[in-house]
Amino acid sequence: MRIHISVHRVDLPAASSTGVRILAARRCGIEHRRRVPSPTPLPPALAGRVFTVGEAAVHGLSRRVLQGRRFVMERPGYYRFADTEVPFDAAVEAAWSALPDDAALSHISILRWLGFEAGPMFPLHFATARPLRRFREDLVLHRYQGRLSSTFVRGVPLLGPDRTFVDCGTLLSTTELVRVGDWLVAQKHTDPATLRAYVMTSHLDGVQRARRAAELVRDGVESPRETDVRLALVGSGLAEPELNTDIFDDRGRFLARGDLVYRRWKVLVEYDGWHHERDAWQRQKDHLRREALEAAGWVVIVVTTADMRAPKSVAARVARALMSRGYPS
Repeated sequence: MRIHISVHRVDLPAASSTGVRILAARRCGIEHRRRVPSPTPLPPALAGRVFTVGEAAVHGLSRRVLQGRRFVMERPGYYRFADTEVPFDAAVEAAWSALPDDAALSHISILRWLGFEAGPMFPLHFATARPLRRFREDLVLHRYQGRLSSTFVRGVPLLGPDRTFVDCGTLLSTTELVRVGDWLVAQKHTDPATLRAYVMTSHLDGVQRARRAAELVRDGVESPRETDVRLALVGSGLAEPELNTDIFDDRGRFLARGDLVYRRWKVLVEYDGWHHERDAWQRQKDHLRREALEAAGWVVIVVTTADMRAPKSVAARVARALMSRGYPS
């Protein structure tokens, strides 16, 4: 028995076109796999910061590569890795270096630069007297008439604290603005009298809200939450407490330093933050301290972060304690 085997020759076309070669290969049952080139490795030396086109070229990244999705253009000629957040300080320095000579950090960006977080980190806020097109989504340029007065802090020019307070009136609520004012005063950037005098003569945007907030700014506040508790008490019509002041017993012995003190009625309002709620040593220390205060005739009301979700309830608790001591007489 003879077996006949037919062999059919298939001639693949010359390299006239990639599509024809792939089609011919498929007819022969040959699988064609297109090779995808590996992306250019990202150099660690450029991670976590803004870099120039020239720096990228030194590390093997061409202008064409920089147009890919792995990179974000901070401004013309400056890039960063898309999956890497640039630290706030580095972002400020990089943005300022591309702005006019008179540009200065402004609004809530100043507060974050100085150490107080109010509002989002981005967009960055800068002020300038020169006309300039906004070329970035994460940068807001506020144009003002006349010469801007600024002071350099850690190598970056900042507008003054009193002006910043007014400028922030365009971005923050009244309560948030009081927190800002309390912090600026606590850090010795200004004082209540200077702040009030400034807002009364200012005609900048945000000044109406700034004037309302300035009347509520106080010296001696040590945390934004203390500001919130104080505003809840005063806003409900209660008398204004002393802030962060020493308490002594009838013999003159030191008992404690209280957050919000109604000395006449021996009522102390204490704000306990996150570390108080979770630190066993701090809880024990607070317990002994409050026992000593109560033994000396004081009523201690503890306010937590959860309590401040209902500020009216906090004010009602304090009001009951005060009235039990003869308030308001």
